[in-house]
Amino acid sequence: MKLLKTTLASAIAVAAFGLSTQASAGTTLDTVTKKGFVQCGVSDGLPGFSYTDARGAYLGIDVDVCRAVAAAVFGDASKVRFTPLTAKERFTALQSGEVDILSRNTTWTSSRDAGMGLSFAGVTYYDGQGFLVNKKLGVKSAKELDGAAVCIQAGTTTELNLSDYFRANGMKYTPITYDKSDESAKALEAGRCDVLTSDQSQLYAQRIKLAVPDDYVVLPEVISKEPLGPVVRRGDDEWFAIVRWALFAQVNAEELGVTSANVEDLAKTSKNPDVRRLLGAEGEYGKDLRVPKDWAVKIIKQVGNYGEMFERNVGQGSELKIARGLNALWSKGGLQYAPPVR
Repeated sequence: MKLLKTTLASAIAVAAFGLSTQASAGTTLDTVTKKGFVQCGVSDGLPGFSYTDARGAYLGIDVDVCRAVAAAVFGDASKVRFTPLTAKERFTALQSGEVDILSRNTTWTSSRDAGMGLSFAGVTYYDGQGFLVNKKLGVKSAKELDGAAVCIQAGTTTELNLSDYFRANGMKYTPITYDKSDESAKALEAGRCDVLTSDQSQLYAQRIKLAVPDDYVVLPEVISKEPLGPVVRRGDDEWFAIVRWALFAQVNAEELGVTSANVEDLAKTSKNPDVRRLLGAEGEYGKDLRVPKDWAVKIIKQVGNYGEMFERNVGQGSELKIARGLNALWSKGGLQYAPPVR
């Protein structure tokens, strides 16, 4: 009898868990659809990733990630609103539901992925931590920074990486922390620290904001792995899949030669099965994501493929002029790779 009661209780618990999971499934998509826009958490101003132009329009790779999601869901990349967040604020804003997606040059780590109730949907930019110094300091290598005062943004993986690097090389330093990346860059410029450390992409972005950018140089050392990408709340697999496949669609499009200029024509004329599946001319793959059949067409037409997004925001078509490097397609020596639509 005791065994029967235990088995019954277990069955009820499993059923309750199943009902709970079903009840929570699709919560974010339903909420987003009802309100008519995606609420996107971005940085408080980082050229190339998320910043506002003279008209107040948001631009950057992280911004485009959210625009791509809006294009997939609504067929309209403009149906997104942005919430600027500091490094300290970003995770709380996502966890509390203030934003639907966090797309804020955020590093994918084990503790964030497993211990904070969050899920990283992919990698939009493979990065690594580096150092920015004034040329007059006469430093050619990070290993010459023993005893330096180091400007750093609080609430980031940068702090631990910095500590590890200096400890491993038997060096000492004085950390000077700031809540905002702009504050740390201004501190370097004002001479309140000897060096600024952050992801190299961020260093290039901050460098062009300085009064005399050519007075500063990014040192050659890269001391960490910083895979940056969009983050969603854990437990909503449906929303996670939409965000992940919006990015995968852009990567696949670049590999297949599908661009914002030719996507509509290829959707009608291409004989390539991979292109046809991606663009909705063959199969019903949008149905799996609860988005329209032409979801990838809308993304690529309005936001571009991954290569277009990269070059426009941080590559040769931007002020940063960062080489593709690790962010090239896997077929061209980089790490960008996406599973097929099939």
